[in-house]
Parts: sequence; structure tokens; C-alpha cells
Amino acid sequence: MRVLTVCLGNICRSPAAEAALRARAPDWQVDSAGTSGWHISEPPYPPMQRAARARGLDLSGQRARRFGPGDFGRFDLILAMDRDVLADVEALRPAGAAAEVALFAAPDDVPDPYYTRDFEGCLDLIEAAAARIVAGRR
Repeated sequence: MRVLTVCLGNICRSPAAEAALRARAPDWQVDSAGTSGWHISEPPYPPMQRAARARGLDLSGQRARRFGPGDFGRFDLILAMDRDVLADVEALRPAGAAAEVALFAAPDDVPDPYYTRDFEGCLDLIEAAAARIVAGRR
């Protein structure tokens, strides 16, 4: 299974979701990206790294990258962190692209802790959704 998690900047939610999926499905190919180009090549946001590390999730080796149309051919499943990101992802879908696109924590959005400052609540949602995703795909 090839899975891509996508958020806005690729420094909080999608890196954490990538790590949570990797921890539960080490045989899957998992990556993350952002719909904006604000943080390209930067590591995840330090407060998110600290909160994730406290839960045993290591984000330190990740670097932000921008989502692009080519990702539809590289991944089987593309998971957006919220409805706005989902719409941005779908707007870039090439004709005939077969990748499945869905909300990561469907039917809920994962609020962006960069703005809310609720890193723990964000990680609670991400870890619960990651467990459901892996269980539903095995």
C-alpha cells in the first residue's frame, strides 16, 4: 500500500500522520506533503515534533515538500487532513488518475495545531484515525 498524507504546510498534521501510519503499518510506503510551498525542505514544526516524540513518533527525519499532480501516480491512497486540503488535492487531479482521495479522519477534519496550538488533541485524532485506516486496509 502506497499512502500519502496531505495538509497545508507539511510541518504539523501530515508529518504526524505519516509517522502514525508508519508505526502501525511498517510494510506500507508512506509519505507526506503540503498543498502550500511555504515550508519546502523545512523539518516539522518543533512543538509538533516534541508532542509526537512524547508519544513515540519520530518526525525528525522528515522534510516538507509540496503536493503535486505526479503524486496521483505514485500513491494508491491520498489522505487529506481537512476539507479545504481535500478540495485543493482534487483540483490538481490529472485526467484518468485512479488514486483514491479521502479525508484522513473522515468524517472529521483534523484541526491545524499550528493555529489552534492543540498539538495533543491533533495527535489524538491522528492516532485514532491511523488505527482505523490500517485496520480497514488489512
